[in-house]
Amino acid sequence: MKKVIITGASSGIGLGVAEQLLRDGCTLGVAARRGVELQALAERWPGRVEWEAIDITQPDAVARLRALTERLGGMDTYVHVAGIGYDNPPLDPEREYTVVDTNAAAFARMVSAAYGYFRDGGRGGHIVAVTSVAGTKGIGTMAAYSASKRCAQTYLTALRQLAAVERSEVRITDIRPGWVRTPLLHAARHYPLEMRLDKAVRAVVRAIAGRRRVVYVDRRWACVAALWRLLPDSLWTRLRIRPD
Repeated sequence: MKKVIITGASSGIGLGVAEQLLRDGCTLGVAARRGVELQALAERWPGRVEWEAIDITQPDAVARLRALTERLGGMDTYVHVAGIGYDNPPLDPEREYTVVDTNAAAFARMVSAAYGYFRDGGRGGHIVAVTSVAGTKGIGTMAAYSASKRCAQTYLTALRQLAAVERSEVRITDIRPGWVRTPLLHAARHYPLEMRLDKAVRAVVRAIAGRRRVVYVDRRWACVAALWRLLPDSLWTRLRIRPD
């Protein structure tokens, strides 16, 4: 039975993926800042879920991840969903810092710990990270968010190269969804090509099983991202990309 650890499993995509993997027969270790939702998940699936309250921005996050891995009896796949995002047109400095700290610095902390676990034990493994199509270009109303997701994507590419050089048998999958209706989105706004949560969860689970390098969720966003990459910055900066 596959052993999977998911950070950011208390709500949204992370919780949905956890529930689907449990239905598929996996044994899970789940982590998030809030422990109440994790404990409830463990109670719904007795004997199948270990949980740990982990704030990935705190120095003890890696030690807590190791403790969770030990209680689970090992880890075959690490899924990183933890992250935050805000529309921040006023560029409030503290909000910008918090987004980058969580989505870039803390991301590197946790993903590097997972990579080290798989490499140093000589066991290989699979690292899956949910980033975003926002990492394709800098979006003005979400400057820190889009920059942090670009950082995460570049970090995964670098680890993929490192794995090839070291022949560490660590597979790395970068999943890039568009806007998904989760608690991160403003409830009263409509977002371009917005996806239902259940649809996004199914796509993420398929991507985990497929073990491909980069997966867009969904195909519409793969086309949009390809178009964005073709646009020169002089044209990109004139576009209006924001929720209604």
